[in-house]
Amino acid sequence: MLRFIFVILKNVKRAPYLIPQMRKMIKNKDKYTEEERYRLVKKLINYLKRSGSITTEVYGKENLPKEGGYVMFPNHQGKYDVLGIVYGHDKPCSFVMDKAKSYSFFVREIVDLLGAKRLDLTDIRQNLKIINEITDEVAQGKKFILFSEGGYDHNKNVVKDFKPGSFKSVIRAKAPLVPVALIDSYKPFNSFSIKPVTTKVIFLPAIYYEDYKDMKTVELSNMVRQQIIDTIDEYGGATS
Repeated sequence: MLRFIFVILKNVKRAPYLIPQMRKMIKNKDKYTEEERYRLVKKLINYLKRSGSITTEVYGKENLPKEGGYVMFPNHQGKYDVLGIVYGHDKPCSFVMDKAKSYSFFVREIVDLLGAKRLDLTDIRQNLKIINEITDEVAQGKKFILFSEGGYDHNKNVVKDFKPGSFKSVIRAKAPLVPVALIDSYKPFNSFSIKPVTTKVIFLPAIYYEDYKDMKTVELSNMVRQQIIDTIDEYGGATS
């Protein structure tokens, strides 16, 4: 949390020209391509990384499907998770997040620029609507980040249980899913330190519909979770 406050304060001087630029793109989405909006978000992420002494190592880009939509399923560690994945993901992608946390400084703009989904955790009907929207958009070629653990609460590099229902959208879209292992992603914005920190984003091999179509959602979620756990162990992610 300390670094998060530190980084925001260091970038306040950029706010007078960066936020209006972001809001202009949001208001006039028809005038800016998805790629242009994505580049602006990545520009902001690079500012945050440099000012916060954050290094992110990215592995496995070759595992990402070359065409079409897909859903990435990472473990969930903290506020930096989406930023780290977007930093390492070349093509435009979006994400799903808790609506209650989506209106803070810079977060609101990132959510709106990337067309992210605000999930109201208290509204089951709205949740079903979001699942249907993701299904349709993935089928049309969009890429999403979806955290199957739900929230994060001092998870660190320990992977909590995945929610099988979170896989419904990718299954209905008959699209590939990509497990993503995050290591030390909690350290930038969910720890009380401003020392230089290195995180890792590892894109695992995509799992295609033909390979999982006969699996139950519980089996699929357990398999994806275990692949992430094994990858964290392989890359030396400490669990404390």
